[in-house]
Amino acid sequence: MATTLYQRLGGAEGIARLVDDVMAAHLDNPIVKTRFENTQDMEHAKQMAREFFCAGTGGPEVYTGKDMLTAHKGMNISEQEYLEVMDDIVGAMTKNEIDEGAKNEVVAILYSLKGNIIRV
Repeated sequence: MATTLYQRLGGAEGIARLVDDVMAAHLDNPIVKTRFENTQDMEHAKQMAREFFCAGTGGPEVYTGKDMLTAHKGMNISEQEYLEVMDDIVGAMTKNEIDEGAKNEVVAILYSLKGNIIRV
């Protein structure tokens, strides 16, 4: 029986761990850390990321945040920053022992969104 990407990421609990690890990595990453240090409500940012990952990977949760273009408009995110964030996400998936197939699916989803994130 096929499982959803959501299930392979560990469901809501696994995705919550991933989001925590991703945010910690962003705060340690010298290329993007200032963007995340200046987040006024980190818990809200984590909640939106959890909802986004859950809903976007086949989970029952509903994403209540802004669409990607609206969320990133005016931030002038560079290609380097985008790649650093992607690397942080892959690193968090590796730390959480997510299989290569699931990692590749997540990367493909995030890559498909780059036009709504980079320099918008």
